[in-house]
Amino acid sequence: MLTIRSADERGHANHGWLDTYHSFSFADYFDEAHVHYGALRVLNDDRIAGGRGFGAHGHRDMEIVTYVLDGALAHRDSMGNGSTIRPGDVQRMSAGTGVMHSEFNASKDEEVHLLQIWLLPRERGGAPGYEEKRFTDADKRGRLRLVASPDGRDGSVSVQSDAAIYAGLVDGDERIDHAVPGGRRVYLHVARGALDVNGQRLQAGDAAMIEAETNVTLAHGEAAEVLLFDLA
Repeated sequence: MLTIRSADERGHANHGWLDTYHSFSFADYFDEAHVHYGALRVLNDDRIAGGRGFGAHGHRDMEIVTYVLDGALAHRDSMGNGSTIRPGDVQRMSAGTGVMHSEFNASKDEEVHLLQIWLLPRERGGAPGYEEKRFTDADKRGRLRLVASPDGRDGSVSVQSDAAIYAGLVDGDERIDHAVPGGRRVYLHVARGALDVNGQRLQAGDAAMIEAETNVTLAHGEAAEVLLFDLA
């Protein structure tokens, strides 16, 4: 079964410096039908104006993954990490027992466009942690590249959550077939472009919730970039 949630069904807030869409209940947006999907708790599509961002604030008991689409994001945290992440970088911060961090657009003039993802941890009260890996367009071209997993396999970042994240680029005649393990479900988010998902056309911002299927087929892409979440 495949259920499409169109981009315009998401929560939306425009704060001037931050234009954000929420796939799941977040901040002032609440939808009891979309609080989480398996371990996927937050999927925010954020555009942050030049020189602006989120000052120091705290998190706990959450696995936070950041995926930059355009621009650059400067990160600092109470664990002593400081870096600027760009398209192709995947950042994982385990909040655990508590961590403070800040995120700012690294450019004073250009917008940064990113996806911020929160995953529910398997256990509460873990140790905070940080990890960052880079995945080139070639890694993702015409395939789904594992970028986050519970065991950090295949060079992915490790998350303390029952979830795996794949990233892919699909264009033209490229076709991807992804086998869904038994007892698992899939949440597929179209970050940009357009493509067919199991024969259904999706555009940027759209998502597909897929259950009781053994395969996900991605085809007929138009400069599409997708994230696929493998979830319990």
